[in-house]
Amino acid sequence: MATRRGALVAVAVLLVLAASAETAHGICNISSDGLRACQPAAAVRNPTAQPSAQCCAALAGADLACLCRYKKAAGLWARVYKIDINRALGLPAKCGLATPANC
Repeated sequence: MATRRGALVAVAVLLVLAASAETAHGICNISSDGLRACQPAAAVRNPTAQPSAQCCAALAGADLACLCRYKKAAGLWARVYKIDINRALGLPAKCGLATPANC
């Protein structure tokens, strides 16, 4: 459970980073556009009920182990960019994705 939570927190961090990204480079095999596609489903206010197909595609191509390295910064970034951590943590599952065991 803690491993899954860590991977999901990492996704939350990336969503926050996407909100501030100005380039298309992205992080951990997710482009800035892909990260931005996930933000509406994790927003504090008026979130969408489900992540978009673009969000799920971005998460499916992500290096979740890489994302795990960013999980410790999730709380700060989530507050700054108004990302609901619990919603962000649920995105991979809503997309039908498994998280790495070592996260």
